[in-house]
Amino acid sequence: MSTEDRIALVTGGGSGLGRAAALALLEQGWSVALTGRRETLLKETADLANVPASRVLVAPADITDPTAVADLFTAVQRYFGRLDLLFNNAGAAVPRCPIEDIRVEDWNRALDTLVTGAFLCAQQAFRVMRAQSPGGGRIINMGAPSAHAPRPNAIAYTTAKHALLGLTRALSLDGRAHGIACGQIDVGNVTPPDGSGQPAARQADGTLAVEQTIPAERFTEALVLMASMPLDTNIQFLGVFPTTMPFVGRG
Repeated sequence: MSTEDRIALVTGGGSGLGRAAALALLEQGWSVALTGRRETLLKETADLANVPASRVLVAPADITDPTAVADLFTAVQRYFGRLDLLFNNAGAAVPRCPIEDIRVEDWNRALDTLVTGAFLCAQQAFRVMRAQSPGGGRIINMGAPSAHAPRPNAIAYTTAKHALLGLTRALSLDGRAHGIACGQIDVGNVTPPDGSGQPAARQADGTLAVEQTIPAERFTEALVLMASMPLDTNIQFLGVFPTTMPFVGRG
């Protein structure tokens, strides 16, 4: 299947790396459905793409709501007729603080968005990809270095990303019989899109340090590589980090 015939759904597509991913896929010829909570930002992404309306769908949804997710995938099927790629990118901003100070609401928000939301979207994607013709497709989950090694005072985020790692592995296994590939991309420090400097990050020894960043293009290049593979090939895990970022052995 040529790139021009492929359909992607990007969650969290209204800002940050979700927007960067959507624009990169559109530039490569994909058609893209954009979802997230804020319709205004999704429309901004669509406008930035400067592509025909037939190639982009703005479909706001709360991915933590099972009914909203089911309606989202119905809308994608009606608009495009199929789905070839789900990029589970939606994130949740959770304050970093010692475990004794974290609020249950913040814990729940991290798990609901990063894990339950990704599961609900993957579940619907499986249903669509198994039934369509030609069958199959790909799911890429947005991981993080914290899926493998934590930072201090980030227990909710770290736990959620570790759970997402397990989800990726389970989806990869369960998708084999149906031509559904699943991988995970773990992205390190990316230069803020507004050009501001990278804030200092807490290190394992308690000190603060400003770490190296990479431009968002390094991330989108890696994502497009994963997305463009034929379904007989899966990039299971791909990590994209600044060369000097303290990840390996950062504990």
